[in-house]
Order: sequence, then structure tokens, then C-alpha cells
Amino acid sequence: MEESLEYQKKSWIALKKSINGLLNKINKANIKHIIPELFEENLIRGRGLFCRSIMKSQLNSAIFTDVFAALIAAVNTKFPQIGELLCKRIILQLWRAYNNNNKPQMLASVKFIGHLVNQQVVHELVALELVTLLLEKPTDDSVDVAVGFVKECGSMLQDLCPLGLHAIFERFRGILHEGEIDKRVQFLIEDLFALRKHKFQPAVPPELDLVEEEDRLTHEISLGDKVDEQIELDVFKLDPNFVENENKYEQLQKRILGGGDQEEESEDDDESKDENEQQMEIEDETETNLINLRRTIYLTIMSSAEFEEAGHKLLKIRLQPGQEIELCIMLLECCSQEKTSLHYYALLGQRLCMINKVHQKNFEKSFMQQYSMIHQLETNKLRNVAKFFAHLLGTDALPWHVLAYLRLTEEDTTSSSRIFIKNLFQELSGHLGIRMLNERLSDPSMQESFESIFPKDSPKNMRFAINFFTSIGLGGITENLRDYLKNMPRLILQQDKRVSRSSESVDDRPRKRRRS
Repeated sequence: MEESLEYQKKSWIALKKSINGLLNKINKANIKHIIPELFEENLIRGRGLFCRSIMKSQLNSAIFTDVFAALIAAVNTKFPQIGELLCKRIILQLWRAYNNNNKPQMLASVKFIGHLVNQQVVHELVALELVTLLLEKPTDDSVDVAVGFVKECGSMLQDLCPLGLHAIFERFRGILHEGEIDKRVQFLIEDLFALRKHKFQPAVPPELDLVEEEDRLTHEISLGDKVDEQIELDVFKLDPNFVENENKYEQLQKRILGGGDQEEESEDDDESKDENEQQMEIEDETETNLINLRRTIYLTIMSSAEFEEAGHKLLKIRLQPGQEIELCIMLLECCSQEKTSLHYYALLGQRLCMINKVHQKNFEKSFMQQYSMIHQLETNKLRNVAKFFAHLLGTDALPWHVLAYLRLTEEDTTSSSRIFIKNLFQELSGHLGIRMLNERLSDPSMQESFESIFPKDSPKNMRFAINFFTSIGLGGITENLRDYLKNMPRLILQQDKRVSRSSESVDDRPRKRRRS
């Protein structure tokens, strides 16, 4: 019987031999013919065998690393779980080689990761983390490995993360100036600079570019993540649903290779959607998905050369409903971390607000949230955030009614909030000019929103607001408030007269006699 232990074991051994045989004969010339043959084997059941076999083959024949990476890219489009499992195992192999000081295995692992980055199976973050790890405490061997790695994936890093690659070369330059490494390794670094000057070789040769851009699936795995290599997948286990699972894979195989019934296809799609939804729920509970999203947004912002490029890339990120605010949060976080205020972030925020009203509303929420916790920010961060929002207000990317959230009185402000308001209005004055700023603040239709900044509820609060703006060099915008304070005794007197007249008129009315 097909469900018997003996039959399944023979099937397992045959699957193992078949996978090993296909991987042993693969090369650039026949890879397009090997891939369909490989899909004919049950890769879901044998995913552990496949990952183990390809890693062993790459370790023994590093010259074919680019071919193996191209094969993984093709398999990853149909079976992302296999691509993810392989990436995790390679990272674990890298750490073992690093901790055991095993240079040959380290070189092989680094080369494999480099080509997986080129095929966009692994996110470029891993490449940046790897070079940072190697150059943190530079030795002759670690610098040698880092140089080889940058040669492998330098072209792709130049396209995806130019700022990150620039930082890597600055670190190499610093190591050269320190002069503590061997002359041979110094020459390797100089050769790398020359290679960069004359442009790197193409990341993927045409004969190995097998996956369309829209079909690529990139795994966002960090070197610091705790990963499970699922070693139990490498050994035989009795499957009680063997026949059913084999039939399912046979239908899946037909669909991959161009066959299969439409109804069965839709059923399989529904099952895969259910599995994906279940997996998404698990990820959301552990916040893994949110962390990966924030990492992607951060890398996109920091690796873009211009704000137009960053805006274009950010808008291409697939966001779940309610995740749009993460763009605003990460943009403000990046902005606040800079030593000085950079116009780049403000221009990017303006672009997002102008393109989509959802982002504008999220920046309104962020304005309120930032001001509510302004006392937690350092002075430098506080200044950067204030200048960021001042640019959005000055360009009308953010509506001015958000200023209603600021209440400028002695009781309602702290030293931090006063510094924020000071920088906000000084930046607005520099952007618009004092005359234009005064006109905007005097707009009759917006007076309700500005009552909290120019309070008229008591002379004490009016004097505080006038003194505050005068002390920061913006006394010109308080002219209306000064006039109101000057005329306040007369207004109070007129109001008292009205009250007294109304009371007298009430007293003069004839009173009805009460019947006894």
C-alpha cells in the first residue's frame, strides 16, 4: 500500500536521490531545463532535503553559486517558504563559520548571500548588516571577506541602497587610513575602489535573469533575528495523509507547469489564501509584520538620494488598512534623529500630503501626538520636529487648524512646549515673512483655531502671549492682541453698562399683585 511505512521510505529515498542528481548536473546552459524537472519532484515534502543539498553543493562548488542563486530565485516565486527556509539556514551557517573562525565556510556563505541579494531573494539590509559585522573590528581575514562580498553584490547595492554603499566605502577608507591591516589587504581595498570607479559588473548575467520583476519575492530577514532551521524536515517521517498530499502536489505541479483544472486551481488558491490569512494573524500578534514594515520604510527613506525617489518608493509599498500612519511615524523618527534639520524630510512629508489626503490626516494626528509628548524629546529632536511641521504649514501641505491644539498660556505650557512653539513660528516667519505670517494669522475665518495661541480670556494670558512672541522677535504678529488688550477696559465698561441697563429694564416692569 502507498501509505505503508516501507513504501513512503522508498519514496523518500528516491526523492532525495532525484534532487541531488538534478543539483549535481545544473549549470548556466541547462538551468532552464532543470527547473521544470525539479518542479516535478515534491519540493514541499522534500524542502528540507532540497535546502540541505543545495547548500552542500554550493559549499563544494562555489564557482556555481550564481547558478544556485538563480535556481533559488525561480523556486522562491512558487514556494516562498522554501526560499525563506534556505535564507535562514544560510544565515545560521554564516554565524557558525564566524564564531568558529572557519574562513572557507565563511567565504562560501558570504558569496551565497551576495548572489541571493543580487537575485533579490534576500533584502539588501542583510548585506549592509553583514559588512557592518565584518568591519566592526577589522582583521585581515574579516576585511578580505568583506571586500569579496562587496565585489559580489556591489552593483545591486549601488542600485538599491546607494547611501548604504557609500557608508561602506567610507568605512573601508577609514581602515586604509588607520593602516593597521596587512599590505595585501590594503591592496585589495584599493582594487575595490578602482572597481567602483569603473563601475561594478552587472549583478545578474542575462542567462541567469530568469524571474520577472513583478514575480520576485524578497525575504526581510535580519542577521540578528532568531531563526529556526527546522532540521526535522531533513529526516524521514511517516505521513498519515501521504496519498492526499501527493495528489495535492500533483495538481499544484500541473498548475505551475501550465496544466490543471480551473476549479481545482481556485480551490487551491482559496486554501493558500486561508493559510496566508492565518499566518498573517500570527505575525500581527507578535508584531513581526509591523517591525518588518517599519524596517522597509526606514531603509527606503535612508537609502534614497532625493525626496522624489523616496516618495515614489514609499507609495509602492503595500500597506494594510490602518498602516498608513506608519509612514508618518517613521518619517518623523528619521527626521528627529538627525543632528541638524534636513530639508529632505520636510519635502518628502510635503509630497506625501499633497499626493494623498490620508497622509495629510495622519500628519495632523502625528502633530497632536508629538506635541502631547513634547516633554519627552531632547532639544535637538524637538527643534527638528518643529521645523518639519513648520514647512508643512508654510507650504499648506498641513491645514492651519492644527494650531488649535497649541494653547499658549503660562499654565498650559512647559519649557519644552515653549521651545517647540518658538521654533515653529520662527521657521514659519522665515518661510513666509512676517507680513505674510501676520496676514495668515489675522484671517477672520480661522480665528477660532487661533484663539488658543492668542488667548483673549484674561489679561494675564494675553500679556503672556504678547511677551512670549516679543521675546522671540515676532512681536509684529501680536498687534491685534495688543489692540484688544488696550481696549479691554473700555470693552468691559461697555459690557457692564449693557448689563446694568438690562437689569434696570427688568426692575421697571410692573409686577402682578398676588391674590390673597
